[in-house]
Amino acid sequence: MGTSFGRGGATTFQQDLANADCILIEGSNMAECHPVGFQWVMEAKARGAKVIHVDPRFTRTSALADIHVPLRAGTDIAFLGGIVHYVLQEEKYFREYLLAYSNAATIIAEEFADTEDLDGVFSGLNREQRSYDTQTWQYAGSDMQAASGERDQEWDERTGEGSSVSEAGRGEAHGSGGAEVGAEPEVDVTLQHPRCVFQILKRHFARYTPEMVEQICGVPQATFRQVCELLAENSGRDRTSAFAYAVGWTQHTVGVQYIRTAAILQTLLGNIGRPGGGILALRGHASIQGSTDIPTLFNLLPGYIPMPHAHTNEDLDTFVEAEGTEKGYWGNMKSYLVSLLKAYWGPAARPDNDFCFDHLPRLTGSHSTYETVMEQLKGTCKGYFLLGENPAVGSANAKMQRLGMANLDWLVVRDFSLIESAMWWKDGPEIESGELRTEDIATEVFFLPAAAHTEKDGSFTNTQRMLQWHHQAVEPAGDARSDLWFTFHLGRKIREKLLAATMEASTSDEQRERDRPVLELTWDYPTKGETAEPEAEAVLAEINGWNSDAEPLESYEQLKDDGSTACGCWIYCGVYKDGVNQASRRKPTTQQNWVAPEWGWAWPANRRILYNRASADPDGKPWSDRKALVWWDAEEGKWTGHDVPDFKVTKAPDFEPDEGATGPDALTGTDAFIMQADGKAWLYAPAGLTDGPLPTHYEPQDSPFPNLLYPQQRNPVRQVIRHKHNRFQPSGTDPGSEVFPFVVTTYRLTEHHTAGGMSRWQPYLAELQPELFCEISPELARERGLEHLGWATIATARGVIEARVLVTERLTPLKIQGRTLHQVGLPYHWGQNGLTTGDTVNELISLSLDPNSHIQETKAAACDIRPGRRPRGPGRAELVRQYQHRAGITPETGTEV
Repeated sequence: MGTSFGRGGATTFQQDLANADCILIEGSNMAECHPVGFQWVMEAKARGAKVIHVDPRFTRTSALADIHVPLRAGTDIAFLGGIVHYVLQEEKYFREYLLAYSNAATIIAEEFADTEDLDGVFSGLNREQRSYDTQTWQYAGSDMQAASGERDQEWDERTGEGSSVSEAGRGEAHGSGGAEVGAEPEVDVTLQHPRCVFQILKRHFARYTPEMVEQICGVPQATFRQVCELLAENSGRDRTSAFAYAVGWTQHTVGVQYIRTAAILQTLLGNIGRPGGGILALRGHASIQGSTDIPTLFNLLPGYIPMPHAHTNEDLDTFVEAEGTEKGYWGNMKSYLVSLLKAYWGPAARPDNDFCFDHLPRLTGSHSTYETVMEQLKGTCKGYFLLGENPAVGSANAKMQRLGMANLDWLVVRDFSLIESAMWWKDGPEIESGELRTEDIATEVFFLPAAAHTEKDGSFTNTQRMLQWHHQAVEPAGDARSDLWFTFHLGRKIREKLLAATMEASTSDEQRERDRPVLELTWDYPTKGETAEPEAEAVLAEINGWNSDAEPLESYEQLKDDGSTACGCWIYCGVYKDGVNQASRRKPTTQQNWVAPEWGWAWPANRRILYNRASADPDGKPWSDRKALVWWDAEEGKWTGHDVPDFKVTKAPDFEPDEGATGPDALTGTDAFIMQADGKAWLYAPAGLTDGPLPTHYEPQDSPFPNLLYPQQRNPVRQVIRHKHNRFQPSGTDPGSEVFPFVVTTYRLTEHHTAGGMSRWQPYLAELQPELFCEISPELARERGLEHLGWATIATARGVIEARVLVTERLTPLKIQGRTLHQVGLPYHWGQNGLTTGDTVNELISLSLDPNSHIQETKAAACDIRPGRRPRGPGRAELVRQYQHRAGITPETGTEV
């Protein structure tokens, strides 16, 4: 969504689902995984909205939907692409909206060649390097660059100096916006030019017919047409449809392109920025959104500012030149970055030292979690912190996670319980199988008990970009401490040791210079209580920022590039407006309008619906009274309405910028997508994605079927991590693929939480879901001799697990390419520890990643299933080897472009 619209967060908020006329839930079991938010879906249904649930399994969400559409896991691009084809062919798109707010009319360079021309790949593919050169994807007449955070690959051309980092962390930069456009692009408002985006889109999706959807996805044509008609009928000038998705879309080798297809569809239908419309990215738990805003991601700084790369001769201005844009709000990147540097280093950050820009770490490549595991196995990563993570259960190829940790010098685990990632050295699967011996493991493991959220102050930033403050209810028991306490006091002790070292005569000048970035950090937060817990509100105040008079800032519009403002995260600026914690507001909904702006605080600027300029027509009038959100008040000379306008409040609809204007001042009065350098929603992404400007259906890494749409079987630039414990399977019609004839998909349960660390130790939750199970259809049970409540062994080329059998009609056999496909559903919460134990489903999953986000493909794989329990001891690994031998698997299997 960052590449499509300019920001990576949900475009709308959960309560607004109640205003939708149709809701498509796909890649999510919202009723069970987001039950609080699902109440707004039910309110919409009570008002007459149609609810569509697309999912391999029939779930509680399906039971409450008007239509449940079972489909083959891993084929959502074909399904959504079929809807795009329908909308274009039947002319159901919102033409006036498209012309005003999208790049439909923009003309693409002559050099571009589509998948239709090149047998399923785009122009610019370098097969040896498994990457695309995006130069041929650009707008005609524009000198474009990659999206912010990805421009490393074009560094030399952009700055004229410096050395490229060949394996830099690239890809969809989690909300860093689209590409720099350069010159004003050529357009054809008639939408007839053969190289305009609209015509390219029509050609690209022409083969995504209902017949093709049926053959690829297993969705009957009549059902598919019903979905198309419901979405089209409930979108347009007077009606809007909303999409909701979760990790069922993201965890694929083409996961980013799943969401791109939804973005294209919602733009065509005119549903972005409008009440009851938009795309809601349902986050996995309370502050997943917050952990990307103020990031735990290796390639970002707070507020989606890209992390600098390890170039030579790089200074602050060079970085801003390479990463900023001329037009739109990323034109103010220097103000955002300088304010961040002032928050980090305070008085030490001055104009004469580039505001300590050199103190920032530099990327030398991709440092995602899975690359880190490979570095552990190589012996180059010596230490590892796990804070609220349990990779021995929750990460793909769990065996490699444990083997990586077994090769560390030290490991710090902070959690509520002795999770598997703290105990693998004693009772992990490799100890049982004899592949590891406790006495041979040199890793020193430190377990530190963590405080629960009820035992500390702090904020959650949830699904809808909303910060909500929670207050400490009780003191943490025993030695348990909050993450804030741990981070603050660890930093304090490190600084004390470094400071003492600077006083020693034996310390070299080089060492003192190396330690300066840590010693000069602003690290003076007030503490409270016997445990010296840092004041969380003081951290929030720093994130909000202040001016040179120490007065809290009200808006990121106030940020300066001269060092007079400090702000820890520019998109959060305003959360501590007037010195008041805006995130702690709890005004009842009966005392405010339906947007409820005084319940918590949403970034940016407390806007609840992003891109809401598009809720009005180019003249500033609502598309319809029924769907009014914000509108231009000519008498007052400003925008007004129910929500905070997502642009300058005084910018008139007919505003045209002066020649040479930059930043926000260069946006016209109809540029609704203010983070994009052309102000438009992108149906076509000329840069910013590593695997194509348009979504394309590719089969999952391991698939029992060939790609019917193109000769290209898989995403050609997917990440495949090669290792003897990460073997891939034959796919499609390749010999050996018949060894793994079924599709397995993973999911979560209401009663358990992610990797189980918070739930498997709770007696009531353990009683509600006491064992790992596999859901299978009655037909598959008969075919493989599986008994209800008996045992089954599920196998892939990476591992085998056992699970109780749940025979249920919730899983429907599908007719795919002339044969019956059975799917196996597995909840992924179990591990070896806790009150309820079981095998880890992630033993089955490979390290094959989306090339943009580096996320694993856990939602679609090929497997075998057989009756009975798996072998114990060395027999478990031997069974995996037997499967690999039967399928003819070699180190090269599945790694081809």
